[in-house]
Amino acid sequence: MALMIDIDRVSYTYPGAAAPILRDVTLQIAPGEFLLVCGPSGAGKSTFLRLLNGLVPHFHGGRFSGRVRVWGRDTLTCQPRDLANLVGFVVQDPESQFVVERVEDEIVFAMENLGVPPAVMRRRVEEVLDQLAIAHLRHRHVATLSGGEQQRVAIAATLAAQPRALVLDEPTSQLDPHGAEEVLTALQKLNADLGITVILCEHRLERVVQYADRMLYLAPGGRIELGLPREVLARIELRPPLQHLGAALGWEPLPLTIKEGRRFVPNDLPVTTPTANARAGAPPLARLRNVTVQYGQHEALYRVNLDLPRGALVALMGRNGSGKSTLLKTLIGLARPVTGTVEIEGRDIAPIPVEELARRIAYVPQDPRSMLFHDTLNDEIAFSMRGRGLRPSVSAITEALTRLGIAHLGLQYPRSLSGGEAQRAALVAGLVGDPQLILLDEPTRGLDYHAKADLTAILRRLCDEGRTVVMATHDVELAAACADRVVLLGEGEVVVEGPATELLGNSLIFSSQVAKLFPGRGWLTVAQALAGLGRSPG
Repeated sequence: MALMIDIDRVSYTYPGAAAPILRDVTLQIAPGEFLLVCGPSGAGKSTFLRLLNGLVPHFHGGRFSGRVRVWGRDTLTCQPRDLANLVGFVVQDPESQFVVERVEDEIVFAMENLGVPPAVMRRRVEEVLDQLAIAHLRHRHVATLSGGEQQRVAIAATLAAQPRALVLDEPTSQLDPHGAEEVLTALQKLNADLGITVILCEHRLERVVQYADRMLYLAPGGRIELGLPREVLARIELRPPLQHLGAALGWEPLPLTIKEGRRFVPNDLPVTTPTANARAGAPPLARLRNVTVQYGQHEALYRVNLDLPRGALVALMGRNGSGKSTLLKTLIGLARPVTGTVEIEGRDIAPIPVEELARRIAYVPQDPRSMLFHDTLNDEIAFSMRGRGLRPSVSAITEALTRLGIAHLGLQYPRSLSGGEAQRAALVAGLVGDPQLILLDEPTRGLDYHAKADLTAILRRLCDEGRTVVMATHDVELAAACADRVVLLGEGEVVVEGPATELLGNSLIFSSQVAKLFPGRGWLTVAQALAGLGRSPG
């Protein structure tokens, strides 16, 4: 029996696609290896992961060539159910993976199907609840959980079956920094202590690169880079801020952690004074006064007072379940406060129907595919235009899609798009009609570094036009790159708010890599660090 995952000259083309998404991919994954899979949005990372449990090609169809063996089992002759005891899979959208209502029942479900004895099931349930710090959720309904809580439950349900290989598609995309660290530490312990093979796809490489034995970089067109993380990061353009800065400054060997990076930092650097943001004193476009929102007996928001300045980009940050998504829903009327008022441009929104608010406010939820339901992306944008009283035309639709770099996807079925592509598609649909308030819930979920830089430029341009952008995010690097102000929420309350430079530069948890590397200098981004060091970004 082959004691590894063996991928031999695999090419794969989705039904109806003109070109293969994977082309002649060959590699072996050793037992107990921690493999990090990365690459641009739409390069085939999720497709690669689906090779490992037979979903490609059994579920998706299409044209497949080559061979994949998982511990000696050929995925072409074995159905995904025949590989379930070998490969545990956590998908990009955890809510689509749930089968039953309660958290504990969801964790038990896969074990029951594998015939695990009841006594063993009870022990494993307790172990995974503790490993992922979700014991307090065991009796909750999965539908009532936040996105990050759902993600940890999905990982727990997969871990409980104790597969030989654990395959995870962006497992930290909805987790706050502390929650992400807990999950990754748990995965590292499972890998190191129990020898479980971990194959993990992630866009936020700064969170995980130090844990990986090898890195597989998938590029559009089928090219791959495979090797030690330090070596691959030196050869590719999609790099976390630390490696981006290290490459620009010629640091060798390229550091993988902040601790390694500090060896290159001189002690006599100047302390800079952050420039005050001109938008800080702008009049509010929206405001919340003593707003309390309840779900049953649970207070998701409690006496929130907040001004959202016109032309500012405000980042909502905090632990999973702290109320970020609820605050966004309250601003567009999807969640109605039991006390307090919400005003948009001085008008109380309480008597305004949600459909009218939606014509003036753009809202993109955590799951962008929930907004996409037409046959093509062009049809989707045309529908959004008509809903906002605009007359769609081919040129207007193309211009809207071009703004976020997805005009080439106009004829694609929206729900077949990759996670990053779907995120951008939903944002395009929300931006038509000239909204003044733009609400984004985890907008970089599924986006690579280049796409995030493009998104940052778009959001800054929208703010320069006088619009207000409010985004709930766990992506510290995104907030560092584009936010004017940060609002930190905790258990439904505003813990603190203030300029991004102040809050992200002095936080123990919500600090960017550059801020950790150069504490007290007032630098949050690579560009600011290079400027402070007197070096050109080029």
